[in-house]
Amino acid sequence: MNAVTLVTGGAGFVGRHLVRMLRERGERVRVFDLAEPAHEDDVQGSVTDDKAVARAIENVSSVFHLAGNAQLWAKDARVFDEVNRAATEIVAAAALNAGVQRFVHCSSLTTLIGRKTPIGVSTADETVRQEPEDMLGPYPRSKLMAERLIEDYAKRGLDTVIALPTEPLGAGDDSLTPPTQMILDFANRKTPAYIDCILNFVPVASLAEGLIAARDSGRVGERYLLGGDSTPMIDLLMLIERLTRHPMPKTKLPYAVALAAGIIDTKLVAPLTGKPPKAPLTGVRLAGRRVSFSSEKAARDLGWRASPLQPALEETLNWARGEGLLKDL
Repeated sequence: MNAVTLVTGGAGFVGRHLVRMLRERGERVRVFDLAEPAHEDDVQGSVTDDKAVARAIENVSSVFHLAGNAQLWAKDARVFDEVNRAATEIVAAAALNAGVQRFVHCSSLTTLIGRKTPIGVSTADETVRQEPEDMLGPYPRSKLMAERLIEDYAKRGLDTVIALPTEPLGAGDDSLTPPTQMILDFANRKTPAYIDCILNFVPVASLAEGLIAARDSGRVGERYLLGGDSTPMIDLLMLIERLTRHPMPKTKLPYAVALAAGIIDTKLVAPLTGKPPKAPLTGVRLAGRRVSFSSEKAARDLGWRASPLQPALEETLNWARGEGLLKDL
């Protein structure tokens, strides 16, 4: 039987693009996801279920572990540890036991930002090492602890690399991850003010290419930051305004004010209403650190660079308009 490439979370936003790209290369791909299977090789199940994971990993040569909770807030914060950390150990242990040849773990840029990161302008790349207790919320903490698990499994013999995507952007983000939701809120004029932060988007198709490059060319145990150009918020707003012809907010919110609003929204309002906060505290804390990211290691080792922001933003807005998520004035 031909070896299989397994993609956990393959029915998600990034996963669908990755799966399509792998199949276009002629690879036999198995999606492991909570979603109903869309292909004969797919397996339905949860990464928190060790028996389901064991079934999914049979005859697998390489694994892309994308499954996880990518939101910045949850009613029960324990879900981040369960899905992002504990499930990663289940998948990694199964991969090691099955003799998988290469394991690509998809982490997050948020693991590079912590309490010791300055409020204001700074830079970061893969050499930054934060501690779990310094993370700015339960989501980044769970992702960092998952990274540490993967590094431990590399020492135990699992041939693995870690990818650190910045903020994926493009068409088809059905679950509305935080970057897409933020853009739609601005485009629909639901956000009256902005924080003077620096953003870094990676077009989702470029990210899929980077994940494949990490598998094919990455060095065992290494981390690779997969990001695009660092973009000041004001530049992003000007671009959204130009593409949608919707006026963007002109009020710049001081970080201290945004932080206070995030605390009230996340710790008081959201628990009472059960609705996700408009400004999750984790997101505000991350935005306050105006970090520019460098993907030069990926360019050097993997031969990878992200495509430009504007086409990906146009794709996102056009997709949102087609889905009825972007309102015309």
